[in-house]
Amino acid sequence: MLSFLPGCILGITCLGLVAADTLFWALPLHILAFSKLIIPCQRWQIRCARYTMKLVRAWIWGVLVSLKIGLKINWDIKGLSGVKHNEWYFLNSNHQSSTDIVVLLKALGTRLPFPKFFLKKELALIPVLGTAFWALDYPFMKRYSKKYLAKNPGKKGKDLETTKKMCRRYLHTPVTILNFIEGTRFSNKKHRIQDSPYRHLLKPKAGGFAFALNAMDGKIRKMLDVTIVYPDGPIRFWDFLCGRVSHIIVRVKEHMIPERFLHGNYPDDPEFREAFQAWIRDVWLEKDKLIDELLNKNENITDSSRNGTSAGIPV
Repeated sequence: MLSFLPGCILGITCLGLVAADTLFWALPLHILAFSKLIIPCQRWQIRCARYTMKLVRAWIWGVLVSLKIGLKINWDIKGLSGVKHNEWYFLNSNHQSSTDIVVLLKALGTRLPFPKFFLKKELALIPVLGTAFWALDYPFMKRYSKKYLAKNPGKKGKDLETTKKMCRRYLHTPVTILNFIEGTRFSNKKHRIQDSPYRHLLKPKAGGFAFALNAMDGKIRKMLDVTIVYPDGPIRFWDFLCGRVSHIIVRVKEHMIPERFLHGNYPDDPEFREAFQAWIRDVWLEKDKLIDELLNKNENITDSSRNGTSAGIPV
């Protein structure tokens, strides 16, 4: 454990360990990615994707070990006992920080089918990681503002077309499609601008989820709703690396997706769209209440500890 180091030194050390692990796996990953590019054989493409997933799982394991060496965190994770490797899942999580990705990797580990993220197109330009994302068939999304679409109506729906095209690649192998339905990281400013009806969440954007379900042709029948809580308060990834986070809570709840939502026409059917949004709003309301409960419970535990009474936090 290196948690005794001063904050900034610890952050640099953790960042260095993660960078070393990333560079170690970069060469074999790029070799596979290059072979995938130059060898058009479909059988090799499938095999290459499997090898790439194994390499990325090894890289993730290295990242988590590096962080475990440096950081001392009390993890409180519950709700994963029923998940299976041979099922397709849609995984949603609230989104507060870049740290959320690391938390999800830690919480989910190898318990779920390999995760697929919806990524901003700009992330494809990140050295090493961009190549890995491409080799793993991650969908890169190009989002357009309403102002841009008003001037370029031909671009409308392009992001959804990309979603459908990429999701079809996942029909034959179980995957976990991960998306942050809020669409962006939570902040008090965004919360005020949206006039969000939830205390701890932004308004959900259900369109991408509905379109992914339609594109997967009924393969995805379960949604894993992940709730991440940082009792220490809002954090940046640098704060996380510097050991300023002592406690992270993760709760996972499995929802069966109603049959009527598996094949609906979200863009063109107003009745379907409203019903789907109403279901997501109910899930969001339940999540908001859960965050309240977890924060209040943690405050009570902290107060009890300060007063000298015993109180345990499950890990």
